[in-house]
Amino acid sequence: MSEDIIRNRSEILFLYDVQFGNPNGDPSDENKPRIDEETSKNLVTDVRLKRTVRDYLNNFKRLEIFCREITDEKGCIQTSKLRALDFLKGVDNSNKSFNELKQIASEKILDSCIDVRLFGATIPVEFVGRKTQKGSKKKAQTEEAEAESQTEEAQAKKGTITFTGPVQFKIGQSLHRVELLHIKGTGAFASKEGVTQRTFREEDILPYSLIAFYGVVNENAANTTRLREADIALLMESIWDGTKNLISRSKMVQMPRFLVRVEYKESNYHAGDLDKKIGLITDLVDEQIRHPRDFKLDVTGLVNLLKEKKEKINRIEFKVDPDLSIVYDEEEKLLSDVLSGIGASVEELKF
Repeated sequence: MSEDIIRNRSEILFLYDVQFGNPNGDPSDENKPRIDEETSKNLVTDVRLKRTVRDYLNNFKRLEIFCREITDEKGCIQTSKLRALDFLKGVDNSNKSFNELKQIASEKILDSCIDVRLFGATIPVEFVGRKTQKGSKKKAQTEEAEAESQTEEAQAKKGTITFTGPVQFKIGQSLHRVELLHIKGTGAFASKEGVTQRTFREEDILPYSLIAFYGVVNENAANTTRLREADIALLMESIWDGTKNLISRSKMVQMPRFLVRVEYKESNYHAGDLDKKIGLITDLVDEQIRHPRDFKLDVTGLVNLLKEKKEKINRIEFKVDPDLSIVYDEEEKLLSDVLSGIGASVEELKF
């Protein structure tokens, strides 16, 4: 085992906001922002956050990721089976079995692709390995045994490479009720030739949503994917800077506001539900919130929990946007001052 593979479990709590945008459209509902009908809170899938991380790692850090869109000269999008074959280029498969090729591909994918080391993957594969030999030994077999052997080999040319991701996030959820705003506008072009009127467009956005993501880094799965501490450092940077650099029309005004990672000493242990230990303090109705200056983030429950578990905590990393006001025990304070009172090693992230 490599010395830098992570050995300790940790929890991540990340907050970001969107202003007059759509943080995660639902393709089954006209791409509207996802909203829990019972609570009127905005939902964002973990897949959306992982996509943000992957795009940042690939586009800004120039690192290889497995799950990315690759097209051929005809513009056709590559399948996952063909993507797996990318990692067997240059490998002589004439004298290797399917299982040997599967092992080689697995090793190369883990060595090359940080997103698989972080989030795992289920990869269908189809390799053409060593063919069945029909020498004198085969002739000595009965026809039934030979047919069975060839059938087993044919089946073995297809399979799946599966890695359980050490880093997993719950579905993100806003810390307040949100308002859905329906907007109509005029398009730039006509719908067809000979028409004098331009087309109309409609979209649904959220005036404001402060979204909380909670995740766990599992040290047991990390042994399989060889997740390194350097990978986690890049993950934290990607969560923060990737969110800020996700510049599209619907996500132009997304900003990271709060990021904490708690690393534990004790194996197979984490406190759990860190996202349930924070809340907003505001004089406004939830749907009227438009900016971090409209509320304060109450971290009393979170910090008290960490103080209670301080003997199990190895270190804490954090980053807070200057526009976000932090309240602990009914007093506005710096998060660095509050966390320093826990007793564990505390580090402010500098990216």
